[in-house]
Amino acid sequence: MATIRPLFIASIGNPSPTYTNTLHSAGHTVLTHLTTWLYSPPFEKSRPYASGLLSPSQDFTLWQSPSLMNLSGKPVATAWRTFLASLSTPEDKRAARLVVVHDELELPIGKIKVREGKGASAKGHNGLKSVLGALPGMEFTRIGVGIGRCASRESRDVAAYVMRKMTPAEVEIMADVAGQVSEVVREMRRGVR
Repeated sequence: MATIRPLFIASIGNPSPTYTNTLHSAGHTVLTHLTTWLYSPPFEKSRPYASGLLSPSQDFTLWQSPSLMNLSGKPVATAWRTFLASLSTPEDKRAARLVVVHDELELPIGKIKVREGKGASAKGHNGLKSVLGALPGMEFTRIGVGIGRCASRESRDVAAYVMRKMTPAEVEIMADVAGQVSEVVREMRRGVR
């Protein structure tokens, strides 16, 4: 029989409302849509969870980082520790898993890539570097959400690309991506992934 695993699903990006639905905040956009797929309550600000936006349900805890992307590590670590402290049994604490949802420049828009374990590199993603630095040696699952890549490799052009607002069609794609992510986290919760 599969173990029911407590999951803390955190998105990293840049804070709303200024950066709502920008490509670099695709993780936040997906998590917003994930509340519908997972029948979770609306997000509310939570002081104990590093003042991030929290949507706790019986089966999943969703959380959006309140910080700028490159400073994600400290709030993620604080929120993760608060989540662990909220679990009632040592078994749940051992089985609990952190899942970080983030934008992925090297994937076509609408695709996802799931990476497990502590050995996976941040591959130049400053938000992930910050999380890895705040939780050294800890295993967690990363779900990269494809945002495509601009033609130019110039850092100024790439920065402008990731900071642009999504089109309505791209926001709809992120709603579909949330459906894919919901399947992944349901499998993880049942311990089959």
